[in-house]
Amino acid sequence: MSTRRVSRRPRPSASSTGGRALQGLGAIVGFLVAVEIASGVLQGYYTPIYPQIAEHLAIPEGDINWFEAAQLIVSALAIPLLARLGDLIGHKKVLLIATAVTALGSWITVVAPSFTTFLIGWALQGASIIWLPLEIAIIHRRTRDSGRQSLLTRRGAAVLVGALELAVIIGALTSGALVDSLDMRWVLAIPAIVVTVVFFAVWAGIEDTPGESTGGIDWTGLALITAALGLVMAGLVLIRLDGAGSVRAWIVILLGILVLVPFVRHERSVTDPIVDVDLLASPSQWPIQVTAFLFGIPVLGGQIPLSTFAQADPDVRGYGLGADSGFVSTLIGVYVITLAIGAFTLPLTTRWFGVRRTLIGACLLVAAGYALWLPFHDSTMQALINMAIAGVGSGALVASLPAAAAAAAPPERTGIATGMTNGTKVIGGAIASSIFAIALASTGSIDKLGEESTNAPLSGYLVVWGVCAGAALLAAVALLMAPRVAFAQHSDDA
Repeated sequence: MSTRRVSRRPRPSASSTGGRALQGLGAIVGFLVAVEIASGVLQGYYTPIYPQIAEHLAIPEGDINWFEAAQLIVSALAIPLLARLGDLIGHKKVLLIATAVTALGSWITVVAPSFTTFLIGWALQGASIIWLPLEIAIIHRRTRDSGRQSLLTRRGAAVLVGALELAVIIGALTSGALVDSLDMRWVLAIPAIVVTVVFFAVWAGIEDTPGESTGGIDWTGLALITAALGLVMAGLVLIRLDGAGSVRAWIVILLGILVLVPFVRHERSVTDPIVDVDLLASPSQWPIQVTAFLFGIPVLGGQIPLSTFAQADPDVRGYGLGADSGFVSTLIGVYVITLAIGAFTLPLTTRWFGVRRTLIGACLLVAAGYALWLPFHDSTMQALINMAIAGVGSGALVASLPAAAAAAAPPERTGIATGMTNGTKVIGGAIASSIFAIALASTGSIDKLGEESTNAPLSGYLVVWGVCAGAALLAAVALLMAPRVAFAQHSDDA
């Protein structure tokens, strides 16, 4: 009786599986870096050329703030919808959808013949807000079998954020260099080309995996929150058109606030709400979310006014720095570098001072940076110092708020809590942009050349800086009201 030798294939070891995961991860992160480069271009490219965009569209510079307001509202609504959709149908599919919508919006701004068309295109670019969360979700899933999922996800996220910050500077420098030598349509085409190229990079380079979640989308909740935000924004538009004494404007704003009542009731009655209002209202969570909302006012709403003020001609208006687009690019570069310093030194500062005191200190730095604009706004050196101070505080808050929200949430709801900090920040920025558009509306006054002015008044800029500083101070107060346990997972010295 003969015996047969049965050959057996050796099973792959955990180390070899992890090695293949690392190999594949490197390629995926490389393609995702391209997405964050596009994101950085979108965030940095337009800021130095806002006055030129206003001239291109023949609109008052204060009205540029409506672009930011519309885009941030779209972003706020896109975050919960697209994040949920990614869990249901797959993160790559939703990343492609968001990139396609962003590319469409970018091309609309290139060919837009009017303010309204440009506004629509600009708003559609708000779909890019979901890029980074989706990218991190892709990396997190890809590293599942590596044995070092959390570590590799954090490292991948750090690479993506680094690429984003570098691209913001590159985008700002590029537009500042091109705006005086090219037709505005060609200048606006650069971001559209970049986003379009990235769409095909994602399509070709990222593996498609099915969604792992079940259930559906809370369309009723999404409709209600859309109605609430839409009514509030419509009321602010009416204030811009009719003045602060407009009764119908305040009625529309009040209706928007009242819609929140059925919204909250509905969200508490469904299994998968679009916004987890119970978590949002918990004692450990609401101070952090309020801080994120208030932080959105200076970090998102204050960008356009700073750009237009820097380029204002003091010989004509009696205020401004008289800077060109190139200097605004430099100002952005300094601001982004200080953001990075605030973010990268966060582990050290939290170890020294504890999480609560670090967050409060960051809020106070933002408040100080914008408050300094009130007396000191006459030279480029003053502008650089003001933005550097605000930048360090902003960088620390950008890096720490999502982590603080996650630590203050139950383990099964950390992702929702982190996403809500982004959503509340964006809503704060959207409302602030609308208010700033009203504050910077031209008054029909006479400028220094004896002609009727269509430019924003200096008093409007003082209002912007005062609101930004005040919002940051209120954020510090909100953090003082958080219970000690909210920061216990970060530091014993809360």
